[in-house]
Amino acid sequence: MSHSYNKIWLHVVFSTKDRKPLITSEIEHELYKHVKEQLHELGCNVKIINGIHDHVHLLFLQNPQKAITEIIKQIKGNTSHWMNSSNLTSGKFAWQAGYAAFSVSESQLEKVINYIKNQKQHHAKKTFAEEYEEFIKVHGLIFESK
Repeated sequence: MSHSYNKIWLHVVFSTKDRKPLITSEIEHELYKHVKEQLHELGCNVKIINGIHDHVHLLFLQNPQKAITEIIKQIKGNTSHWMNSSNLTSGKFAWQAGYAAFSVSESQLEKVINYIKNQKQHHAKKTFAEEYEEFIKVHGLIFESK
C-alpha cells in the first residue's frame, strides 16, 4: 500500500482535581471553546465536548502524529493554566492526574455524540464515579477505586 490512512475517534473523559465542582454553567462554554481550540492546534478534529461540574467528555479524531498521552497532557496543562490566569474560578483550577480514553467505531459515533450531548440529564441519575466505574468495566479494564 503506497499511502497511510488513519481515522481514530477517541472518547476521552477526565475530571477536575479531587472531583471538585469547578466547571460552573457560567464558565463551561468558555472552557469547552478553549479545549476545542487547543485540540485544533494539536491537529485533532473535534466532534463534541460536554460535561458537568466535575468532569468533561471529548470526542475527537486523533492526530496520528501525536500520542494520546501527549494530547491529553497538553490539553489539561494548557486549560489549567488558562483557567487560572483568566481568574474564571474563585480557587485554583486543576485537573485530576488520570483520564480514560476509548476508541469509537464509525458505527457508534452517533450513540457516543448523543451520550456526550446529554451529560446533564444522564448525571441527574448517575454520579461521575458510577459512570467512570461502568466505563472501565464495560471496556474490560480493572477499576481501581481511590
